Amino acid sequence: MTATKGLEGIVAAQSSISSIIDGVLTYRGINIDELAEKASFEEVAYLLWYGKLPNRKELADLQQKLDQYAAIPNEVIETIKLYPKNTNSMAALRSAVSSLALYDPISGDMSLEANQLKAIKLQAQLPTIVAAFARIREGQEPIAPKKGVSIAHNFLYMLTGEEPDSVAVKALDQALVLHADHELNASTFAARVTVATLSDIYSGVTSAIGALKGPLHGGANEAVMVMLEEIGSKENVTAYIDNALANKVKIMGFGHRVYKNGDPRAKHLQKMSLELGKLTGNLELYEMSTQIEELVTGRKGLKPNVDFYSASVYTALKIPRDLFTPIFAVSRVSGWTAHILEQYENNRLIRPRAEYVGPTQAAYIPVDER
Repeated sequence: MTATKGLEGIVAAQSSISSIIDGVLTYRGINIDELAEKASFEEVAYLLWYGKLPNRKELADLQQKLDQYAAIPNEVIETIKLYPKNTNSMAALRSAVSSLALYDPISGDMSLEANQLKAIKLQAQLPTIVAAFARIREGQEPIAPKKGVSIAHNFLYMLTGEEPDSVAVKALDQALVLHADHELNASTFAARVTVATLSDIYSGVTSAIGALKGPLHGGANEAVMVMLEEIGSKENVTAYIDNALANKVKIMGFGHRVYKNGDPRAKHLQKMSLELGKLTGNLELYEMSTQIEELVTGRKGLKPNVDFYSASVYTALKIPRDLFTPIFAVSRVSGWTAHILEQYENNRLIRPRAEYVGPTQAAYIPVDER
């Protein structure tokens, strides 16, 4: 047996949920470009879970269930209030999602119907958790979710207490569509490994959140914003990038292990960044980002990935920087739960081997002789 570092190039599962073939991303065979321009996030979630786009009745039924389950237990809210003020936002989300299982009467029911309902519950409740955490740490009371509005609308409303602008809702909804699934990425693989033991869906999603927390996965969009803040203005871009390249410093938001000719999601986020910059009357972040892209792509041949322009999009929406990755989770839970359902459907314990490279024929030495 020979190990492949990072399992690169290894096909570890079969899936009918999403694909990346020749640089083209699809959900259930539908091109991400078409979904980003035409579909709502709720339609995409249904597509991932059930393998087809919903008709009007099916979409209305899903919206009714999302409304029904969007509120989180008071016990979870009270627990969030006990978190330290400086708690990492992804650690808070991980802990809160894990605790949801304690208050779900069907958490131990492993039937298909129960697991499909739990997927809907998790999709409905993650935005509420993130918004509640954001307000509680600022000394504010959480805002209850509204009924009859989209997940994107509801999240922005629960975060601020104000009715969001339609352009902002559209931008966030499209961002959620673009982040919903991405084949067998690190967090999805973590979720499938967990539930392959026949552990419950809450454990699988908690594992996924733990994987997404890392800066080489979901945390990259926050790192992009840190970079933009360090640069400060358009006038400083060239010197900053020159210095970073000269010192071989990794520039976050560029390159992707799977995409060699550019991430197809990035162009939609770039367009969004421009539209929001115009709406707010502040194009500074957008213009800085395009300058960085031109320099990095021109000198290194690296193209931006989904994280790069999402940083300026979320900032234009007045979302705190450390909520960028939790919002990623709000979207990706649709994909995680779709993969979990697929894993349950045709399960086999995921148990790879390791190539042993340690000493051989070693002997035990009694403690007094060491």
